[in-house]
Amino acid sequence: MSALIKNNTQEPAYLQLYRQLVRDITTGIYPFGSRFPSKRVLAEAAGVSVITAEHALLLLSEEGYVECRQRSGTFVTYRGEDFLGGTESEAPEPLSPAGQTHSTGEFPFSLLAKTMRRVLLDYGERILVKSPSHGCPELRGEICRYLARSRGLIVRPSQVIIGSGAEYLYGLIVQLLGTGRIYALEQPSYSKIREVYEAMGATCDMLSMTADGIATRELERTASQILHVTPFHSFPSGVTASISKKREYLRWARTRGGILIEDNYDSELTVSRKIEESLYSMGTDTRVFYLNTFSRTVAPSIRVGYMILPPQMVETFNEKLGFYSCTVPIFDQFVLAELLKSGELERHINRVRRKKRKTGA
Repeated sequence: MSALIKNNTQEPAYLQLYRQLVRDITTGIYPFGSRFPSKRVLAEAAGVSVITAEHALLLLSEEGYVECRQRSGTFVTYRGEDFLGGTESEAPEPLSPAGQTHSTGEFPFSLLAKTMRRVLLDYGERILVKSPSHGCPELRGEICRYLARSRGLIVRPSQVIIGSGAEYLYGLIVQLLGTGRIYALEQPSYSKIREVYEAMGATCDMLSMTADGIATRELERTASQILHVTPFHSFPSGVTASISKKREYLRWARTRGGILIEDNYDSELTVSRKIEESLYSMGTDTRVFYLNTFSRTVAPSIRVGYMILPPQMVETFNEKLGFYSCTVPIFDQFVLAELLKSGELERHINRVRRKKRKTGA
């Protein structure tokens, strides 16, 4: 194998090596079932440390490209026919199905239970009160502060809508923007996005992907004015949109007077030290919805998601959908607010990211 590791870039060496190894696997240099080079061979060939090579191998294993077998070596488990759409050389990186092999962010149960007990003691009978329609002020305020710290997103609590998971929020978006419109989606993409949109009466236009994001020709082809993207680790392809592709999405929306829906699921648990810049923060002159959930960072049973409305659409949302009751129990909201306020959630996320960077973690 050959790898070119650049020193004049902000991307860590292990990520550079990982991406080049993905290219070698997806183009058939290392076919399915073949033995993969060891970490020492990779390190020598790429001119990096063994630790760096181990990190790259760990990523390949986590994403399902290779399998490390004890006392046998490492073998390629990627099959080209696993990809949907695009050519093999353009094929996105496959991920394992959400919620099956990568179950949770491994949030400590003892810490979660301790926080729940503290909420019961400190909040008392407030946990019996019905939640405000958009979610309780405590959680909405803490989400704003968390996004400012972790993502550089400056939003107001009035823009935050709390709901019971991403699918519920997808439904709100369709009701807000219109059921008789065309929604452009990534192909492949998380199947429930399309299922929810079509169940609400919308038409979906599936746009094929390359290794960088939605193909330019597909963006030009579609008649849609609404684009739903998952720029960080699109599922099931594994594609992360480059900064150039994100700018292209924003230009697309500006040119058409369109709307972007940024689905940022799983973005916190990245191994990269560089936080990916969001479409929301980049598109100050564009209508961008930002969605995320706590299912990965806390637990799948925490069916809580949040949506950040574009500032110019807050009033419209309140007029059209402000009558809806919040679908998340207020006790769950108080627990999440305390985890954010205490910093425990961020410390947990940092622990998981450090663990992923360590050899054999």
